[in-house]
Amino acid sequence: MTIVLQVLGVTAGLGFLIFIHELGHFFAAKMCKVRILTFAIGFGPDLIKHTYKGTKYCIKAVPFGGFVSMAGDNPTGATGGEGEYLSLKWYRKVWISFAGPFFNYALAVFLFAFVFNIWGTPKLPISSSIGAVVENCPAAQAGLVPGDKIKSIDGVEIDTWNELLSNLKNKAEKQTAFVIERGIYSFDLSMIVAKDSATGEGSIGIAPLTTNIKVGFFKSICLGAKVSITQTVLPVAYLIDKVISFETPEILGPIGIMRTMANVTKSGMQDYLRFLAIISVALGLFNLFPIPMVDGGMIVLFFVEGIIKKQISAKIVQIYNTIGLVFTVVIFLFATYSDILRLGVGKLFGK
Repeated sequence: MTIVLQVLGVTAGLGFLIFIHELGHFFAAKMCKVRILTFAIGFGPDLIKHTYKGTKYCIKAVPFGGFVSMAGDNPTGATGGEGEYLSLKWYRKVWISFAGPFFNYALAVFLFAFVFNIWGTPKLPISSSIGAVVENCPAAQAGLVPGDKIKSIDGVEIDTWNELLSNLKNKAEKQTAFVIERGIYSFDLSMIVAKDSATGEGSIGIAPLTTNIKVGFFKSICLGAKVSITQTVLPVAYLIDKVISFETPEILGPIGIMRTMANVTKSGMQDYLRFLAIISVALGLFNLFPIPMVDGGMIVLFFVEGIIKKQISAKIVQIYNTIGLVFTVVIFLFATYSDILRLGVGKLFGK
């Protein structure tokens, strides 16, 4: 039953995020009076379909993906007629491309705000006491449990959670000595600190002991926007740092995302909705990168159209999209390969 719940949580969650993204493109296209031919969630053969006012709405067999097919969106088939996508002014095409990521960000703000409003926001931790331990991480493997308190790291005394994080920061992949307080007893242990895949910093898989503070509606919206911005700035700063340092970034791929989502499905609705918000930001951010074929790449192309004041030729667009397709496939394969090395395929729904 748990496996079924996890599969449903992953499928429904990712399908919903993709639906929201495509809904953004759909509404923007409707605003610009573009004829919508197909609104699809997934790929492959149709499972459910319905045609209404010339638009086919369908759910396909493979749920991880989706698209909005518009009249005149193929350079080789566009006639330049009314209601065709490529016949629009450049700024209208920019809006249609931007609307998908925008809807993902709007959803993220709403989900974060909903979590803050219903469950509250964590009060900043002061103590170095452990509130939760992540399965299969160094802390869990070393035998740490919620309620334990970290007193020192490599001989450095720890009094606060910030001191704990600061001392772990540069310990990634290093054997590290800890003094742990459990009740009235203290004991020593040693473990190899893991490297956080998002930041590259040291982590042992623990969360602080926190209390939640109830947040009003308007403040929760502000906090939701603030967290969404933070979830955008940190990955971008990390990628820039890796590029400048000529280092290979560690990124979470589709296997890692599905496994994490499967795990948070077991953790409760609060963690599940928060993770959906994080992935919604990631989906919006990725689609804003200036990569040919994705939304950000198309936005760059349309801005160029606005500058040169003429439509770019179909041949150039095809070459541009082919480059983007190759680049996207390479990113996908690299991320998947990284997931396999880090997790192993057999751990996708494992503990």
